[in-house]
Amino acid sequence: MDYNEEDFLMLSGIQHFQFCKRQWALIHIEQQWEENVRTVQGRHLHEKADNPFIREKRNNKLIVRGMPVKSNDLRVTGICDVVEFIKHQQGIQLDGVEGSYLPYPIEYKRGKPKTNDSDILQLVAQAMCLEEMLVCEVHTGYLFYNEVKQRVRVDLTLEHKNKVRKIVSEMQTYYNRRHTPKVKTGSFCTSCSLSSICLPKLMNKQSVKSYIEGRLG
Repeated sequence: MDYNEEDFLMLSGIQHFQFCKRQWALIHIEQQWEENVRTVQGRHLHEKADNPFIREKRNNKLIVRGMPVKSNDLRVTGICDVVEFIKHQQGIQLDGVEGSYLPYPIEYKRGKPKTNDSDILQLVAQAMCLEEMLVCEVHTGYLFYNEVKQRVRVDLTLEHKNKVRKIVSEMQTYYNRRHTPKVKTGSFCTSCSLSSICLPKLMNKQSVKSYIEGRLG
C-alpha cells in the first residue's frame, strides 16, 4: 500500500488532543500557534534533548537523540526525544553496531509527573512507531520530568496501545473533515497558549431562557 506521509499526523498532537480537542485542531488543522511561558520552556527543553547529531555509546547502552519515527499503520510521524538501546540477548540487530539491543523510548517533559495519562499515551505512540520500524516489541519506556529531574518508568500495555489507536483514529476523522470542534471550557483554558485565538468565552454564551430568568430573578 502507498502512503502519503504529507497526510500523516504529528505524534506531538496526541498530547494536545488529550488536553483539548479544539486546541489540537487550531494547531494541527488551522495551523495557528502562540507562545506562552510553558510552550517556550517546553521548546527549549526539547531542543536540548532533540539533538540529532548526538549518538552516544556507553558500555552496553547506545543513546540516540532526536530520532525520527513513523507508523504507516497509525499514519503518524514525529521525533523521539531520546531512544536508549540496551544490549540484550533477545534484542534486535542495529546497522553498524555489534550485538543485539532492545529499544527504550524516553520523552522529556517540562514540569512534574502528572496524574493523567496524556504524557503516557504520547510515549506509547512513540513505542508503537519503533515496534513497526524495527520489527520488535517495546514493553517499557520512560518519562523524564525536568522540573524535578526525575525519570519515571512506564510499562506500555496493550490497553495503552488500543487507547492510542482509538485516539489517533478520532484525530484522523477530524483532520480529514478539516473540522475544528467546540469544547466545554474550564479552568484549564487559562493555561492554554491559544486562549486569545480560541476565545473560550464566546463558547459560553448564555441561552435566551437563562438570560431572561437571571434578569427577572
